[in-house]
Amino acid sequence: MYYQLKLNLRVKRKQRIPPQSPDKLSVLNKLGECWSMDFMSYSSRNQRRFRTFNVIDDFNCEALGIDIVVSLPAGRVACYLDKLAGYHGYSLKIRVDNGSEFTGKTFIDWAKSHGITIDYIQAGSPYQNGYIE
Repeated sequence: MYYQLKLNLRVKRKQRIPPQSPDKLSVLNKLGECWSMDFMSYSSRNQRRFRTFNVIDDFNCEALGIDIVVSLPAGRVACYLDKLAGYHGYSLKIRVDNGSEFTGKTFIDWAKSHGITIDYIQAGSPYQNGYIE
């Protein structure tokens, strides 16, 4: 019916980061130079699902923080990173995957306001973020 009346519904395409050439994991020289971040999903005994947000310093593989929540939008990620920066200082670079929390405008604007470069790994290549995967 829609086709006959030429009423096509708008299809919203998923925003993707353009592919980059894969780089080897570099050996870092100092603490706080690069952080790796990722999410993990679990479920409790009563089948309630929750997520953990893990932040690791790549220099010494120290877990800087783990946030456990049911829902974690980009705004809460930015607030949690500000809280971690109060203890450890801001990182120069952040290595993340192409998740919706990290490709959104909120997270990108937060990173620009603090002078942090975001290093996206290629989709389907978890070895590029080997410190946290």
